[in-house]
Amino acid sequence: MGMTMSQKILAAHAGLPEVKAGQLIEASLDLVLGNDITTPVAINVMQGFKNDKVFDKDKIALVMDHFIPNKDIKSAENCKTCREFAASHDITNYFDVGKMGIEHALLPEEGLTVAGDLIIGADSHTCTYGALGAFSTGVGSTDMAAGMATGRAWFKVPEAIRFNIIGKKPKHVSGKDLILHIIGMIGVDGALYRSMEFTGEGISELNIDDRLTIANMAIEAGGKNGIFPVDDIAVEYMKSHGNRPCKVYEADPDAVYAEEYTIDLSELQPTVSYPHLPSNTKTIDEAVSDHIKIDQAVIGSCTNGRISDLRAAAEIIGGRKISDGVRCIVIPGTQKIYLQAMEEGLIKSFIEAGAIVSTPTCGPCLGGYMGILAAGERCISTTNRNFVGRMGHVDSEIYLASPAVAAASAITGYIADPRSIL
Repeated sequence: MGMTMSQKILAAHAGLPEVKAGQLIEASLDLVLGNDITTPVAINVMQGFKNDKVFDKDKIALVMDHFIPNKDIKSAENCKTCREFAASHDITNYFDVGKMGIEHALLPEEGLTVAGDLIIGADSHTCTYGALGAFSTGVGSTDMAAGMATGRAWFKVPEAIRFNIIGKKPKHVSGKDLILHIIGMIGVDGALYRSMEFTGEGISELNIDDRLTIANMAIEAGGKNGIFPVDDIAVEYMKSHGNRPCKVYEADPDAVYAEEYTIDLSELQPTVSYPHLPSNTKTIDEAVSDHIKIDQAVIGSCTNGRISDLRAAAEIIGGRKISDGVRCIVIPGTQKIYLQAMEEGLIKSFIEAGAIVSTPTCGPCLGGYMGILAAGERCISTTNRNFVGRMGHVDSEIYLASPAVAAASAITGYIADPRSIL
């Protein structure tokens, strides 16, 4: 019986010739990730170990991004804990103010994640790196602590769902629209503890930023991980962002999938996820007919803060004005993306339109700061979750969408179709 991409990576890291869905394994890790919220908990756990040394100072990444720059005393203390830990253990990949970015935008950019890697992170959206052909998944802070100390982790081998992507992507349809469509189709538990494996000739229509967005939101369908085949687009990205060797795994022709779906990109529309679940989706035509007034637009996050996302938003916003009564917040994913957006004139376009541009931070996505909602307010956001109270008051509402839809909505003051703006 053949293995899927994910199963092959897990088998290799467990030192086994093969693994099967449901099997419990112990596997070696290529990278352990933590942030300013989850790392202090892991550090406290590690202090209880007999051996509190890290297994490899080069294979741990600590990214200060959720409440950075520090928003209050508690967040400052958390970052101090991480800073002191990184210094005492000589952690190579420690990212603080001035060097940090939103973790899941930063690590691929830094070349720290490549095809064939096995990665755990104390953040649920660690599944992002499957865009490059890695097996990456979120864990709790206790597992992070064990990973930092031993370089190993336990896994239950997941069964898989195959998504066969075909057709050509229309203008203003992005990876965000595809993954929202999929989550709307299968539900927030439709891939529960399963690997979401994306295949098909339509993959060539998706740039790396699209793929990173799709893999990032695999967890919103309950997925253990999301993963893409390694093609020339992925190889070129990895070569341009580092020199770490990678290993390409391909699913066997007789690999077993629990379910299979075929999705034609040419049939997709821009898609909006209504409160209060990512699966509560409607097409942009339906959303426009609902005439939903917004108070805030957020363009950024680990899901959609990359340069192509900012370009898509700037194409809509450039030369126009943000609607009166709308607060538009733009957050580049990393310092490099911020600088590139400046050099391309995107930041100028946003500011002249009446938007604000923030330093890279998770900020409003988790209701941290930089865009908290009051009771009764509505936000259209390129982030990944729209749970009750996620971005502020429990009586506020979050609508998830692509950067193009969020930008068009910021201009009109209502959820809008970007195709009607240009």
